Amino acid sequence: MPDLRHRPPGRIHHLAIVVKSLDEALPVYRDLIGLPLESIMDIASDRVRIAFLGVGESKVELVQPTDDTTGVARYLAKEGEGFHHVCFEVANLAEELTRLGIDGVELIDTAPRRGAEGPVAFLHPRSCHGVLVELIEAVGGPAWKALGYPD
Repeated sequence: MPDLRHRPPGRIHHLAIVVKSLDEALPVYRDLIGLPLESIMDIASDRVRIAFLGVGESKVELVQPTDDTTGVARYLAKEGEGFHHVCFEVANLAEELTRLGIDGVELIDTAPRRGAEGPVAFLHPRSCHGVLVELIEAVGGPAWKALGYPD
């Protein structure tokens, strides 16, 4: 039975795939599979280059590390290319992090931080049966203004 103390995620925002090279991966996902490319951007703070491709109401995120010392680069070196994380959209990220922390979930981020498409936070794979989980706040939620995103 679902826990009715909170609202469940609104949707899967994206699935992330770590790749060695966006230039090599994009032709597969964009041209062969046919997913429309929405954006490519460098995220200097995370030392990655990402591409978002649309699929229904969700996205596929391709993630290429740009620095060999990052967690993403270490993951790529150890595990190789492939699935990296799932991102769920939530209405109020700060409230969700508080609830999860109280419930004993190991948080990588204890407060919302800036992400490529809005406020985000990560949950440790040890608490999520081996899967890295990202949460992103729905557009216009309370963390958007607090983190300086445009209206």
